[in-house]
Amino acid sequence: MTETETTLEQICTLIEPFNKKGISLTADTTFSTDLELDSLAVMDLLAEIEDHFDITVPLNILPDLEKVGQVADAVDKILSEQ
Repeated sequence: MTETETTLEQICTLIEPFNKKGISLTADTTFSTDLELDSLAVMDLLAEIEDHFDITVPLNILPDLEKVGQVADAVDKILSEQ
């Protein structure tokens, strides 16, 4: 399993409490359309991800993070820069 796959798996675990529809999570799952998360839920999820990985996700990249896989890539990038 690659580092990105491991990160994706951990993020999917963190998303589960927010997955009210019980859909199958993949790298292509979108937060707004598939999971129907509002902005508050997304910020709560972001806080969970930041706490879990002990990172800070810059707010300026948030508009580009529409899919679960994009978040995993961003987390890996932030971790590699630490």
